[in-house]
Amino acid sequence: MDKERQIIHMDQDAFFVSVEIRKNPKLLGKPVIIGGGGDRGVVASCSYEARQYGIHSAMPGRTAKLLCPQAIFLKGDMEEYSKASHDITEIIADKVPLFEKASIDEHYIDMTGMDRFFGCMKFASELRQNIIKEMGLPISFGLSINKTVAKIATNESKPDGERQVTFPELRPFLDPLAIHKIPGIGHATYKKLSEMGVREILTLTQIPQQLMFKILGQHGLSLWQKANGIDLSPVVPYRERKSIGTQATFESDTMDMAKLKAIITGMVTGLTFQLRNQKKLTACITVTVRYTNFETVTQQERIPYTSLDSFLISKAHSLFEKVYAKRMLLRLVGVKLSHLVSGYEQIGLYNVAEEEYSLYQAMDKVRNHYGAEAVVKACIVTQPPRDETGKIIKYNPRKKKILIENKPEEEQQEVKKRSKIRSFMSEKGTIGTKSYD
Repeated sequence: MDKERQIIHMDQDAFFVSVEIRKNPKLLGKPVIIGGGGDRGVVASCSYEARQYGIHSAMPGRTAKLLCPQAIFLKGDMEEYSKASHDITEIIADKVPLFEKASIDEHYIDMTGMDRFFGCMKFASELRQNIIKEMGLPISFGLSINKTVAKIATNESKPDGERQVTFPELRPFLDPLAIHKIPGIGHATYKKLSEMGVREILTLTQIPQQLMFKILGQHGLSLWQKANGIDLSPVVPYRERKSIGTQATFESDTMDMAKLKAIITGMVTGLTFQLRNQKKLTACITVTVRYTNFETVTQQERIPYTSLDSFLISKAHSLFEKVYAKRMLLRLVGVKLSHLVSGYEQIGLYNVAEEEYSLYQAMDKVRNHYGAEAVVKACIVTQPPRDETGKIIKYNPRKKKILIENKPEEEQQEVKKRSKIRSFMSEKGTIGTKSYD
């Protein structure tokens, strides 16, 4: 354990609600809930006044209404929240040597070795005040020897607070806390440990590591380390231009709009599948086309953080219509998603129904088990193959998976790479090839 590390964890207080209060100060001090307004809506965020009634994120809106009938439900504006997040990141990037944007509303900052120039606690406090002054939004922070303890310290200092936990203070700070304060302990894990009589961090530290592994596997070992204040994970430098993308170069140049939009749809669904698997959200989409004369044109748009197929497909089609202006034959089309951050979709914003996001999760589960082509949109597939008698040959993802596994390692990787985004198929076969950023 490195006792000399100085890690700051900064987290906005009820971020979405705070942005709404900044816009409408009359909401201050009232139970405010973002999302969850419809019959099947889900709470995306709520004020501390609403939390006093037992309301929390991801709770069904119907339950929240029963707990607090006088709560004020707001639809939410993800575009405004994304802009506020970006502005806060810009302030931090201008002030610190190394930081990681962990989600839309939290950052880790590595200030190790900077104590020789100025006190890290003093610096963090001044940075916090600077953000409050420039953005008009409350923010809390924790300062400690690693990311886990810093995050716990932040949560203990909320709302609108700051706290430092030095190495000598580590055990007195962690031991009396409830185990659900440890990042990574969900409802199921908490229930299992509670049934064992483990409710405080001190009790968790006294369980042998071998037993934790037997009960919870590798996750159990990770929780044991966190309970003991051990976390060696580094602060990963944040790069705004981090992106994923794909492109298709056609064997025969085309200007068939239906086919081109189908290709773009396939690209976007493949990229969003990757996003959700990596627990990422995107805030920028770019569409590229290359004409038959090799002229390349791009169009991009900043968007609210999301990983939803329907929203991004709509944006991609809109950008394609803007960028494809000459009505010449095209030889290439590509889609890129950038400005990625870690996070999950906020159900209830964009009028996204819980059923829609549940559908994406179910589709991803099938794809992860049977392969990326197991579930695709109908518009991007060809007519099913038929045998010599004209009978349809049924697609068998399990059989295809076995065939892939029997291939040499290099061929397996190539097949998996080609399967990530499915090109539009004509009656005669593939009309495009793919390359990846």
